[in-house]
Amino acid sequence: MIIEELKHTSEFTVSEEMTASAMGSGDMKVLATPAMVSIMENAAMLAVAPLLEDGCTTVGGYIEVSHLLPSKQGDKISATAAVTKIEGKKIEFKVQAFSNNVLIGEGCHCRFIVDRKKFLERVK
Repeated sequence: MIIEELKHTSEFTVSEEMTASAMGSGDMKVLATPAMVSIMENAAMLAVAPLLEDGCTTVGGYIEVSHLLPSKQGDKISATAAVTKIEGKKIEFKVQAFSNNVLIGEGCHCRFIVDRKKFLERVK
């Protein structure tokens, strides 16, 4: 598969639980930055999931984003993650979020391929 084809778009509707006031990251009823980041990470995870060996997954290691515009409850949001680089177990992505085809957030994200069982054993 060509690296440019490794992308995924996740979509959601801004709910009360995703607002800054509900998440504690602000005091207004607009899309919280942590909620936007979460859907960007979801898109990145899903972009590469079909390629992973059985028993493997990816975990987020780094994300840097700008939240450019607010979104209100009920707005439909899409977040796209596109692979830009793969180095061994390290995968880098360009991430973007849109509301009604208007860019509301963008940045870069890095995930690492891990063995689920070994990873969870380290948590204990």
